[in-house]
Amino acid sequence: MSSDSFGARDTLDVGRKSYEIHRLDALQAKYDVARLPYSMKVLLENVLRLEDGVSVSAADVEAIASWDAAAEPSVEIPFQPARVLMQDFTGVPAVVDLAAMRDAMEDIGGDSTAINPLVDVDLVIDHSVQVDAFGNGMAFQTNAEREFERNQERYEFLKWGQESFDNFRVVPPATGICHQVNLEYLAQVVYSREHDGVTAAYPDTLVGTDSHTTMVNGLGVLGWGVGGIEAEAAMLGQPISMLLPQVVGFKLHGKLPDGATATDLVLTVTEMLRERGVVSKFVEFYGPGLSKLPLVDRATLGNMSPEFGSTCAIFPPDAETLRYLELTGRPTETIELVDAYAREQGMFHSEDSEDPAFSDKLELELDSVVPSIAGPKRPQDRVSLVDAKPSFLEALVEFDADAAQELSPYDEAIEESFPASDPPAEDRTNSCRQALGPPSGEPGHGSRRSHLQRLDPGHPRRRDLLRP
Repeated sequence: MSSDSFGARDTLDVGRKSYEIHRLDALQAKYDVARLPYSMKVLLENVLRLEDGVSVSAADVEAIASWDAAAEPSVEIPFQPARVLMQDFTGVPAVVDLAAMRDAMEDIGGDSTAINPLVDVDLVIDHSVQVDAFGNGMAFQTNAEREFERNQERYEFLKWGQESFDNFRVVPPATGICHQVNLEYLAQVVYSREHDGVTAAYPDTLVGTDSHTTMVNGLGVLGWGVGGIEAEAAMLGQPISMLLPQVVGFKLHGKLPDGATATDLVLTVTEMLRERGVVSKFVEFYGPGLSKLPLVDRATLGNMSPEFGSTCAIFPPDAETLRYLELTGRPTETIELVDAYAREQGMFHSEDSEDPAFSDKLELELDSVVPSIAGPKRPQDRVSLVDAKPSFLEALVEFDADAAQELSPYDEAIEESFPASDPPAEDRTNSCRQALGPPSGEPGHGSRRSHLQRLDPGHPRRRDLLRP
């Protein structure tokens, strides 16, 4: 039970139900909480609701409420997520630990059934599948059957855990990856839980045992990846200690042009954020461009948070959030609660929302995003599609300078050719012989054969070169 030192506890009526909430505007008279970014409001609500004078103090509430956007992180705060997300590799040891704790409790004559997770835990079995069959109509069923055969003992143990422990659910195999299940089914945006006859509503938050837990940031759910020990501590109700972070605002304008994909956007944003430096910071997207960015694109941006080094990459709830919740079959009651709660707490984003205070800001015109490819070395690097050829040759020089040199004259010849006609046949033959070297069986000019010559004779590029 919260100490409620700030008199923030109140009731929110949504439809026919009433929810206990802790109002942020109860602090507005002393602290300008309205200026806080969405992610900081979530952290503030967390300590405001869980303040007990022991693990969470009134000083923790004041530290977040008076957050200085320009200050370097130095203040330590507690964060207790609403739930924990695990996959089977990290989840099995956690269940083993719970079972061991029950054994120890029984050995000392205590009530072993009292050992349970104190927050909701979802374990998604998605890391054990192997591809034995593919390319046919029975592939899915075959792979699922083999997975159950190989992991029968582990799966029986996890099923026992689900039936034995409170607040513990297992999503069975062959359902989907943990991030997909989290985004499409588990995440609520606004969580509700009944305790002692009172139903409380508060922002959905989590930690997960996978670095790409941040994918759910696209839905407005604050969460990130942690190690197994931290996840177990959170599972047992222990707040996570963290430094009060800086928040980098990323303002979006316009809309993506035709032909530009979420991948193009993600590579562009990642390039900008890595150049700016956002390690251990929160990144929060805002601005008029949000209304034209579908949630699947937002989830893709959130998913790339580990690639640009931020703790999270979050979007505030808005009309697109509500649309996605409806699209994925969430109950009407849940959608109405998300809408009402976010607006009541000043967390709902619209095109005319005032800009929050941020530690740093970046802006991007979505219309300027161009088709891009990742690489050439790291998946988070970006190369514009129009620059793909010179970028490839530049990278090739580092691996095989001779090959790059051989390809360059051929590419230059293509550049100089007429766009709608072939060069004369005799020039084509000469350029072909120069590019490919002497035919097979004829002596070459050196010990090293041309890279193009080593291509299979049926290769499309070689067939094109050898065409009369």
